[in-house]
Order: sequence, then C-alpha cells, then structure tokens
Amino acid sequence: VQLQASGGGLVQAGGSLSLSCAASGRTFSNHGMGWFRQAPGKEREFLAAISSSGIGTTYADSVKGRFTISRDNAKNTLYLQMNSLKPEDTGVYYCAASVGRSGYTSSSGYDYWGQGTQVTVSS
Repeated sequence: VQLQASGGGLVQAGGSLSLSCAASGRTFSNHGMGWFRQAPGKEREFLAAISSSGIGTTYADSVKGRFTISRDNAKNTLYLQMNSLKPEDTGVYYCAASVGRSGYTSSSGYDYWGQGTQVTVSS
C-alpha cells in the first residue's frame, strides 16, 4: 500500500492542525493504521493507532486527550486531529499501515510507511 501524508505546517502553541494520509494500491480497510513522529535527534515515537474497522484506537500518553485518530475507509484516508499543540509536538509525522487488521504501538508492527509531513509548533 502506498501512503501519502499531508497537512503539516507551522502553528502556534495551543493551536490545531489536521493531518491526512491518503492510501492507495491495496485494500485500505484491511489494514490497521498508525501515526508516528520523529523529532530532530530523537527516535521515531508512536502517537496513535486505529484498527482496520476504526472501532479500536489507542494513544500514547503524551497525546491522549489532545490528538484524535480516525479513518474513512470509503475515502481510503487516515486522519490525525491535533489540538492544544505544544512546542514538543514538533517533528516529522508519519502514517503507517500494518500487515493485519490491528493497529500497533510499535513501529515493527507496520510494513508500509508514508513519506512524512513536517509539523512545527512555535512557542
């Protein structure tokens, strides 16, 4: 499956951004999906995951209550709504698709990755 993330940009602390990830090439609704980010000089970290049906979701503690993952299987698109953004949310945001129907908290659970979109939160 090919993934293309979009929607990143520059936002002030406390603001909001909505990321999208368009999927093509395979049946999107068969795959659990996830969002990760990588800050400069840091390892890629898990943010949120969603099952193939969209019923099951899980979040990292650092974004719980601020970020919402969702998907529209009819549009082959994954979303990440980010509210109350903080400077520490700055990084490159990646969407990923797992081989199976579950979303995972570890990057090893994903076989397909998008190219990333930059999010910068200014203080």
